[in-house]
Amino acid sequence: MIRIEGLCKSFNSLKVLDGLSLEIKEGETKVIIGRSGCGKSVLLKHIVGIIKPDKGSIFIEDKDITKIKESQLKSVRMKMAMVFQGGALFDSLTVAENVGFVLREHYHFSDKEILEAVKEALSMVELDGVEEFMPVQLSGGMKKRVAIARAICMRPKIILYDEPTTGVDPITADSINTLIRNLHDRLKVTSIVVTHDMKSAYRIADRIAMLYKGRIIAEGTPEEIQNTSDAIVYQFINGLSWGPIKKEDL
Repeated sequence: MIRIEGLCKSFNSLKVLDGLSLEIKEGETKVIIGRSGCGKSVLLKHIVGIIKPDKGSIFIEDKDITKIKESQLKSVRMKMAMVFQGGALFDSLTVAENVGFVLREHYHFSDKEILEAVKEALSMVELDGVEEFMPVQLSGGMKKRVAIARAICMRPKIILYDEPTTGVDPITADSINTLIRNLHDRLKVTSIVVTHDMKSAYRIADRIAMLYKGRIIAEGTPEEIQNTSDAIVYQFINGLSWGPIKKEDL
């Protein structure tokens, strides 16, 4: 579904991505882990075409989006939805207007059809009856769910999640993890989840990839990552300080 080859990106003198390569299979949930500021969100923005790489290719269903026109890129983007870290809800719109925003802006559906799609999406995230609420009336966890409902309302093939459990309590985080997993199983979508929360990573991932110094340095199933022999991965997943560790600790 997605193939990334030799991706490079620098901002002024800061090299963020340095020859990154990664493959996400159709229907897979790939979780990308790494320290804050390592380039995880930058990678997501490359995949949706918001940022252009300095070098490298990104294939979405065998189409290199780094080499196509903006008009062609738009059609590819319509197959994808992104759930931003803070939800990115429009404060002046109701929940229903937020969830149905993309359908109203980019498709020719009637108001009735949009409302039906909105209600179905909200039901999938267990938020029935909140259509007329404003974002200010929602809790942090509810805002996350509304953002996910907006993503699935357009029935994308690919969903990208940027730190979906950041800023919520552990119980709410666990419920969001369950929701992401259930939606994956129900809708058969391909998902990419960026996080530094290892509990979330283990819970929702089919495979986990670690981003470090601009490259993917390790990839495997949750069990393989938990049992890693790589010192850098071991330090990160166990929340250890970033000084040297002894081999006998691995």
